[in-house]
This record gives sequence, structure tokens and C-alpha cells, in this order.
Amino acid sequence: MNEEELITAARGGDKAAQSELLNKYSPLAKSVSAGFFINGATSEDLYQEAMVGLYSAVVGYDFKSGVTFSTYAYKCVRNAVIDAVKKSLGAKYSALNNFVPIVEISDVRSLSDPEDELIRREQRGEFLQKISAILSAFEFKVTVMYLNGLSCAEISRALNKTPKSVDNALTRSKNKLQKFYTEQN
Repeated sequence: MNEEELITAARGGDKAAQSELLNKYSPLAKSVSAGFFINGATSEDLYQEAMVGLYSAVVGYDFKSGVTFSTYAYKCVRNAVIDAVKKSLGAKYSALNNFVPIVEISDVRSLSDPEDELIRREQRGEFLQKISAILSAFEFKVTVMYLNGLSCAEISRALNKTPKSVDNALTRSKNKLQKFYTEQN
């Protein structure tokens, strides 16, 4: 079956077609979810959120949209993970407000070499540790959310702050980081 036939069959309740599609795109869900971290949640929790997004892509894909399914699936998966991060920031989850998302990798990388992946994760951790020492808690949170692809308006809503305070925090962060890295070199 081609992809369109698989999607149609999956929508019709064909469990084998659903399983085939979810298995085919599970590496996408894994790579997107690996770019985020929430205190109190495991990487498996975020992966499950990503898989829910993938399932919604199967159900909601419009063949006539002119967008490939893989592009649509990526957007649905990413949005599902970002929504999970946003929910963790709400008042109901105030204990999790000190989340530390991992900077998202802009290109989808192959996870074929575990050693390279481990090195990338260590480098991301070191980078986040360095900038967390330079920035205030609010600046750090705003900066990492921005690096994860959220707009100023989305960050403002997620943190229940004015867009101006988010913009100011980003400006301060950029200035502090630029000064720090200039002094280092």
C-alpha cells in the first residue's frame, strides 16, 4: 500500500495500517520529543505526547491540502509536544515551572550512532548550564522557550506575562550572552 492508502485504511479502523504508519513515523516523534524536557516528566512521557500528535496527524490529514503527510505529521507532533510543555507551565502545574527544555535540534538527525547522540546531549547540557549561570531564572526560561521555537506571544501566554516583559527578557538575555561570549573569545 502507498501512504495515501495506508492513511485511508488507518482512518477506517485497520489496525495493521495504523500500526504501520505509527511505526514508520515513530523516529520523527522520538527526535522531536527528544528536543524538550520537563521536570517531573520522563522522555517517554514526551514521546507519548508526540505519538498522540502523530495519531492526530493520521486522523486530520487532508489529501487535498498540497502539504505532504510527513510535513503535516511533523507539525502535529511538534505542536503536541509544545502543548505538553505549555500545560506544564500553567498554574495547575506550578511545581513544574522550573522546567529545563533541551534546545531543539533544527534538523532531524539520525539516531544511528548512540555515541554521537550522547555527545550532543552532553554538549546541550553544558550549554544550558552555562547560560543558566549567566541569566536570571526568568530570562533563562524565556530564552530556552524561544530557542525551542515558541514565539514571544506564545511565551507570554504560557508564562502569564506581558509580551513586553518577555521581549525585554529576550533582549537582556541576548545582551548578556553576547557580552559573555565576547569576553570568552
